[in-house]
Formats: sequence, structure tokens, C-alpha cells
Amino acid sequence: MSRNFCPRVTEKKNSLTLQSVKQLIAEGNKEELQKCFGARMEFGTAGLRSAMGVGVSHMNDLTIIQTTQGFCRYLEKQFTDLKQRGVVISFDARAHPASGGSSRRFARLAATTFISQGIPVYLFSDITPTPFVPYTVSHLKLCAGIMITASHNPKEDNGYKVYWENGAQIISPHDQEISQAIEDNLEPWPQAWDDSVINGSPLLHDPSASINKDYFEDLKKYCFHRSVNRETKLKFVHTAVHGVGHNFVQSAFRAFDFVPPAAVPEQKDPDPEFPTVKYPNPEEGEGVLTLSFALADKTKAKIILANDPDADRLAVAEKQDSGEWRVFSGNELGALLGWWLFTSWKEKNQDPSALKDTYMLSSTVSSKILRAIALKEGFHFEETLTGFKWMGNRAKQLIDQGKNVLFAFEEAIGYMCCPFVLDKDGVSAAVISAELASFLATKNLSLSQQLKAIYVEYGYHITKASYFICYDQDTIKKLFENLRNYDGKNNYPKTCGRFEISGVRDLTTGYDDSQPDKKAVLPTSKSSQMITFTFANGGVATMRTSGTEPKIKYYSELCAPPGNSDPEQLKKELNELVSAIEECFFQPQKYNLQPKAE
Repeated sequence: MSRNFCPRVTEKKNSLTLQSVKQLIAEGNKEELQKCFGARMEFGTAGLRSAMGVGVSHMNDLTIIQTTQGFCRYLEKQFTDLKQRGVVISFDARAHPASGGSSRRFARLAATTFISQGIPVYLFSDITPTPFVPYTVSHLKLCAGIMITASHNPKEDNGYKVYWENGAQIISPHDQEISQAIEDNLEPWPQAWDDSVINGSPLLHDPSASINKDYFEDLKKYCFHRSVNRETKLKFVHTAVHGVGHNFVQSAFRAFDFVPPAAVPEQKDPDPEFPTVKYPNPEEGEGVLTLSFALADKTKAKIILANDPDADRLAVAEKQDSGEWRVFSGNELGALLGWWLFTSWKEKNQDPSALKDTYMLSSTVSSKILRAIALKEGFHFEETLTGFKWMGNRAKQLIDQGKNVLFAFEEAIGYMCCPFVLDKDGVSAAVISAELASFLATKNLSLSQQLKAIYVEYGYHITKASYFICYDQDTIKKLFENLRNYDGKNNYPKTCGRFEISGVRDLTTGYDDSQPDKKAVLPTSKSSQMITFTFANGGVATMRTSGTEPKIKYYSELCAPPGNSDPEQLKKELNELVSAIEECFFQPQKYNLQPKAE
């Protein structure tokens, strides 16, 4: 056992987890006890993410208290005015009856920790989308924000996501320093368990009403065609996938003068069991959207908008003339939203000199379509490491330099359409997508037709991404080390099947053979695996590990120059490249990898 207290002590304040521990001890189940108490959850830039349950490896009352105590002490060191400014805390609708854990309970315990130290807490009284936390940090100029959510993870999981005073998710070295502060403050403080002490405290504020009002007021500034929205004949369906999104998307539609979308009745109310879906993740595509398709067919709706359970992501589907539904990939919707936000901005800003201060961002594993649009239109495009923490922090730097950040996106259906939230926001993305579709309808164009027009004008960008599941860290390490030593002489591969490799960038080791000094420009991280291969045929493929799931992911893209390329031929070429990568680089038989379940 580690020095994280004996099991008895850690769980004694919660009768449900105490019962579970007693049972494990009575059964002599050493393996399960070791799993629960052997190693503490690691606090990283994504905060915490783990199953709810017993022990220091899981999300429970104790680990929330310990984490918040460490975070509180770290903030006290960083901010002399913490007691004037305070922090914001919100939560989603997750709950785990077996251990008594829930996002609401964890949020209240976190609030108790701060208030016990004389620090003001803006605690939402009810569930909110994740983007409301970074919005509140920026809007009220607070020191930090905490969101209790596991986003679209399985129902057993929960998480603790942290935002810094700049309104973006934390990046290094904050994570290591907070992690150390947690280790230094493991003993629960005297009133830690009693969340009733915050009731009626002058330090407890509920920002729900004012933030709800101000967020939607700010959102109205991104409505460009109010009269079109009022009169549109286009019908929409929305699903919250048993999460928090329903009320907020309804409000967003009203803010844009739309008739609110029809809500999928079985999925509109929060339900921590996610009873109608195998995975509560709209990124998984059609399985999650089955009920949405049925409602849309019934109501003659042409567009489906689907949020993930904490409403920071968005998937969009459109009924095609053939009667089939097309679910857009994250990259395709990124192309549409990027084109739309630039086009709408340009209409209001005719002065060409404004372009030099205008930026769009995307992550290094996302489609390069924004780069192609930027090259042709004359604004700036920048690539960041994977994840919105990097795009949010970079956007803030640019805004502080007086630049205008129009849009940022990542292929994992995350979009920052309004820089008043420095993170992905599925609420604003939903209503802006609806306005885009309504505007196109006035020109007799569908989203699919406009996407094709974007590709013809700026060059086809065909992408394909998937993953293999692997629970064994040593296997993952072996697989990547094999790529770094492909010929037995510490060289990366020169070919992949019949495809010639023209460049390699390894952001685990910091190697990039396209740079004169062979050193990568983007930040490197030894704790995660990530290698990008560039191919002579214009293809790019990245293999990386996931920070929150047991997956090795890959992202591939073929970029063609503007003009009438043959998209079917490009697709065929990309499929062959992906097959070669799976066979030669992943070697699923050798490493016993599970393919993504179709």
C-alpha cells in the first residue's frame, strides 16, 4: 500500500464506500484493494478523470477533498488577491449510486474546501455546460474555475477539470505543481466533509442567473442574419444525449430568433445512466443518433444537432436528397464553420488591412483546411498541439496582443466559434451551425453542397481517423519504440507499404527532420506518444496515445491543391494509405490490439 492512508481511514466518512471496503477486506480480495488503493489518480493538464468508487485511484468524496485542498494551497501561493476574487465551480449530471458519488456532491465538497479557507466561491446551483466555467472565469475575472464532469466518458466515470485565471485550461507546469500540492495536503481539513457549512455563507455566490443572462447576450453578437433565422422554413432536431445541453441550446436558439429545435424526448433530460446509448459520445456517429434520425424523419427536420453530455462538443447530421443521413466529421464541420465565420466577418470588415491581425487555430491532428483557406484569403493560421488547452491559451495570448481570433477547432468535434469562451463550446457551435444552414437554404444550398464548394475552391482535404484499444502501457511503448528503431539502427521508417515517407516529426522525443536543426518547433511531451509521418503523395498521418482513454489513435489526411480533383480517387488513395499504416505500423496481431468496434 502507498502512503495514501489505510483503506479504513479513507472511507470511514462515507457509509457506502466504507461498506465496499469492509466487504473487500472480508473477502480477502487483495487484487481489488490494490487496484483501489495502490496508486493515486494522476493529476494532469486535463485534471482528473477516473471511475467513481472506492480508494485513491477513483473519484470519491475523499479524493475530491484532497485534490481541492492541494489546488487551494497552490492558488493561495499564486494569487495574493484570491480572497477578493475567488473561484467558480460547476458540475454536470453524473451520479454513481453505489458509492454515493455525484458531480453535484463533488462540486459542493470542493466549494466547502475553499470557503473553509475564506475564499469566495461562485457555485452554480444547477447543472451547466462545461463552457460556462471558462466563461465565468473570464467574465467575473476570477482566479480559477473547476468543472466536475467526465464529458462523454462511460457512465461510471467522473472528472475534475481546471481552468486558470486567463479562462483557458491549465497547461504545464501548473499540473505538476498542483499534483505536488495535492500530495502535500492529503489529510482532510477539519470541516472538509461537512458541506452544510457553506449554506448561508456570505462567501457562497450563485452566478446562475447573471451568467445565463450575460452569456446569451454575448452570444447575440455572433448572430449575423436575424431576419433569415426568423423566417427560415428549415427544421432542426436537437439531442442532449441525456446530458446538460437541452435548456441551454433552447435558449441559444431564442437568442438568435429561431424557433427552438425539436428535442429528442427520450434524451433531453439529464440521466446519469445514459439508458438509450451504448456510449454517450456523438463522435461515435450513427448509433448515438438513432433516436434523432427517427424524430427528424417524423417532424420533417433536415438538420440534427447533437451535443455530448457536458455540451462542449457538437455533431451535425443532414438529410441528403437521397433520403440518407450524412453525419459530418469534426474536420468537415470545422471547414464549414471556419468558412462561415470568415465569410461573415469579412462582410462586416471590408478593409483588407484588418486581415493581418486575424487568426484561426486548429490542432496538429485536425484537418489542414483552415491553412488552405488562410493562404488564399490572407489571414493567419496557426497549429497547436492536440487539445483545447493549447488553443485556448494561444488564443488568449493573441487576443492580449490585440489580434482577432475568429475560430479554433479540433477534429474531435470541438469548436470555439466565439472567443468569449476560450474552450470548445457545443452550445454556441449548435446555434451558429443552425444559422449557417438557414442562410445556405436561402441560396438553395445544403451543408453538403457548401462543403463541396469549399473543397473545390480551397482544395480537397480528405481525412480518416480511427483508433485501436490497448490497456497495456508497455505494449504501447513497444509499438512506438519499434517505429523509432524500425531498421534496428535507430532510424524511423522510410516507407509504409508502397508509400514513401518524406518527413517525420516525433513530439515525444522532440525530433523533426523538416527543421534545419532537426528539432521540433511545437512543445514536446515525454509522457505521451505522438509521431507524425508526411508522405510523398501529399498525405499526413499522426499516431498518438490518448490522455483520457486506453486508445492509440491515428489521424490521416490527403490534401490536394485547389481545382477539380477527383475526390473518389483521393479517398481510394487515403484508404490504401490507412490500410498500410494499420498493417505496417500498428501491427494489431503482433501487439494484440482491439480495433474500434463498428
